[in-house]
Amino acid sequence: MRIRAAIAVPAASAAAAALLLTAPQSQAATGQDRSARCSEQALALRAKAVAADPTVLRVSVTNRGARACSVDRVPTVTFGDLDGAALPTPAGGTGSRRLTAGGTAYADVRTIADPADPEARRAPSVTVAASVAHWGRSSSAAQLGTGRRVLVWEPVTTWWQPSAAAADRAIGLG
Repeated sequence: MRIRAAIAVPAASAAAAALLLTAPQSQAATGQDRSARCSEQALALRAKAVAADPTVLRVSVTNRGARACSVDRVPTVTFGDLDGAALPTPAGGTGSRRLTAGGTAYADVRTIADPADPEARRAPSVTVAASVAHWGRSSSAAQLGTGRRVLVWEPVTTWWQPSAAAADRAIGLG
């Protein structure tokens, strides 16, 4: 049995509209999470060098707010007064990461591949932000546990991960 085009098109449109109306509002348009952006005041950021490998910093962001919100998919990591930021690994487009109320996400930052690299730069501090629109939190090299300076050359950062272990795996730590 064939359905006439005059009936099929309106029926298909009605079915699609019904699906959109029954989907949660945050997912109706694109199927992606559309949580409100986290305000900087609602977030707690932490950063510390990994004891087993001081060229890797472990960072975390915790949503201290009462509602879920979203941060950028990748933390923004800058080094003292040096130009540029750590590049995401794997590379990818823009996006967001949803944080439940009280939820925490983790990322690892490899500041330098070879500490003996003669082209290494030295930064007195590292600033981590959960969104490019935020100022972020700065930590001195001493607070991070890297000594007097942070060695930097072609730094990379993971996307936000659900656990510190997942962040470690994403950067290549055992």
